[in-house]
Amino acid sequence: MVEPWILLSIMAAFFQTLRFMLQKSLSMGTLSALGATFARFAYAAPMAALLAGGYAAWSGVGLPAVGGLFWIYVLSGGLAQILATWCVVLLFAERNFAVGITFKKTEVVQTALVGLIVLGDRISLPGLVAIFLGLIGVLVLSDVPGGAGGWWRRVASRAPALGLASGAFFAVSAVTYRGATLEVASDDAFLRAMIAVAAVTAAQSFGMAAYLRWGEPGQLTRVWAARGRAVWMGVTSLLGSVGWFTAFTLQNAAYVFAVGQVEVIFSLIASVMFFRETVTRRELFGIVLVSASILLLVLLG
Repeated sequence: MVEPWILLSIMAAFFQTLRFMLQKSLSMGTLSALGATFARFAYAAPMAALLAGGYAAWSGVGLPAVGGLFWIYVLSGGLAQILATWCVVLLFAERNFAVGITFKKTEVVQTALVGLIVLGDRISLPGLVAIFLGLIGVLVLSDVPGGAGGWWRRVASRAPALGLASGAFFAVSAVTYRGATLEVASDDAFLRAMIAVAAVTAAQSFGMAAYLRWGEPGQLTRVWAARGRAVWMGVTSLLGSVGWFTAFTLQNAAYVFAVGQVEVIFSLIASVMFFRETVTRRELFGIVLVSASILLLVLLG
């Protein structure tokens, strides 16, 4: 029998792919990159609050208490996720959908590297091999169209910079979100996840609304005008978050990340079938290398 956390990870990856598809569509002329990022949180927040409150009332346990670090984890993780999502939306304008998602998936490799530098966590030989394999994959994916330019231009171009930045921010958000769920005083994994999701999306919505009103006048009106499509982005965002957060409460994040790499396959299918984008052999090779690197790192490293 397949364990629940595995099914939840696959579900989260599937809905996250759908959400990125909608987000890419909205960011191509309808909304700005920040507007599309805000729409994701704004339309998910009310649904998350209703689901959390409704489940707490239905289960008869009420809303549980949260620890002192809960809001620190929520706010820091929420900011990191906003920056990560913004980077991904900007990345979609640079390269195709599947390549953009694969760049984002370097979050696992970056987590290992940050742990080694900051915390002194040791990396095994298979882990080092996986990181080196991932580096090769990133260099292959970061090659500029047409092959023009030298090695430094390929590495320093806008696409890999945005992808690597998004991976770093997503790594920070994953760690702090897991910390937030552990600060919820409940044995119910789903309730812990929902309380964290509701708090995070509410904080993100209020923070981004305030910024957009000041920094991008008129963008809030456009987000409301796009509600016919944006609300579905909120639904897929919520379902993806529920899957990730609940899986993190049941299993080590490394294993959840490993199963979540199925998102690369989902995104490749979406890139070809829905966006009619052409994936070159070089890009396929890079996707395979990065995916293999991440799987090796989380399974063997």
